Amino acid sequence: MAAKKDAETIVKTVELTGETAQVAVAAAKQGFDQTVAALKDSMTGAVAGIEKTQTEMKANMEKAFKSAEELMSFSQGNVDAVVKSGQIWAAGVQELSKSFATLAQAQMDQTASLWKAMSGVKSLKDAMDLQTNLARSTVEAAVNETGKITDASMKLAEQTFAPITARVSLAVEKFGRAA
Repeated sequence: MAAKKDAETIVKTVELTGETAQVAVAAAKQGFDQTVAALKDSMTGAVAGIEKTQTEMKANMEKAFKSAEELMSFSQGNVDAVVKSGQIWAAGVQELSKSFATLAQAQMDQTASLWKAMSGVKSLKDAMDLQTNLARSTVEAAVNETGKITDASMKLAEQTFAPITARVSLAVEKFGRAA
């Protein structure tokens, strides 16, 4: 009887072990399925995150390139303004030099005329009158020409700095908005 009881115990143990194995296999399968589903979800999220990051990086790079292009264009405008300013200054200095040369030539002509007239004077009074007239006309011409040259110099300065001033105004307008 004991053998029969031992055999029944062994059969029950084998049946329980089989049932336990089936439960364990089912639990393992369920855990595996849940793990696979979780991996799929996390991979889908990771792919979406990568795609979002990629899109953001592309947009930021496009903004950076656009900003670089705008900066290069603005810098080219600055160079153009400096070149234009230099051209205006050179032309103005040339005109002022012509004015100085004309003034100097007129003074030399007037002095030559005085010496010519001095060679024909008959008295010291005539010589003094000629000298006084020359001095008076020289001072009047100098005052008159100095005013003209000063006005021309001021106008040249304004014209020379106009392109640069315009660029500064544009920079304040453009970059003042961005700040």
